[in-house]
Amino acid sequence: MIDFHCHIDLYPNAKAIIEEADARGSYILAVTTTPKAWTGTKQLIGDRKRIRVALGLHPELVPDRHAEVPLLEHYLPESRYVGEIGLDGGSHMRGSFELQERVLARILKACEADGKKIISLHSRRAANGVIDALLDAPRAGIPILHWFSGSVVELDRAISAGCWFSVGPVMLNSAKGRRLVELMPADRVLTETDAPFAQIQGKSLMPWDVQLAHSHLAKIWNQSEQEVVGQLKRNLKTLLAD
Repeated sequence: MIDFHCHIDLYPNAKAIIEEADARGSYILAVTTTPKAWTGTKQLIGDRKRIRVALGLHPELVPDRHAEVPLLEHYLPESRYVGEIGLDGGSHMRGSFELQERVLARILKACEADGKKIISLHSRRAANGVIDALLDAPRAGIPILHWFSGSVVELDRAISAGCWFSVGPVMLNSAKGRRLVELMPADRVLTETDAPFAQIQGKSLMPWDVQLAHSHLAKIWNQSEQEVVGQLKRNLKTLLAD
């Protein structure tokens, strides 16, 4: 099981969830929302080989935490993974959008300077802005748009820009989400939960609930669920080998 976008440190019982996920053999990218969470999350994960920690600054927190960008730059050489970063174009974030753009550009330029990263990106109602920023920093690394919800035209731009995508059970529960996944290159798709924020029937997903996405992908890709798991494993291997 591959959960390539999970806020595992934000579960109330995070340590128990980590132990269970590790016992189940789950591969997890534990994204963080602020640079100050980086060291604590690394300590929480310990030396578990299948769980990696990403260094992030969530766009919704940029208005209050943008002063932490130098701290992110300080820790950047320690991490191959960056996330969650990006832009949020929701109505509640309009007042900070230019600041978000400046912060994202600075982080991506730092990624270019430090070396190729694997980057998990938020792009809600801001897909074109995120793609523009990625095109301005082409050596930042491999971008993975998590829970992509843009238009088909924006999706085409993202694919042309070399983006990967992480998709989860909640996204795949919607007709629009399934349609977008149908148009994504199957060899650039990974699964995610976005837990504990993502919920089904009022209950937060667990990292291992990513398997709920497999049946949807089987229908979209015209494969068996076993073949889907094999495809996702190959995708992950390709991503990590780049």
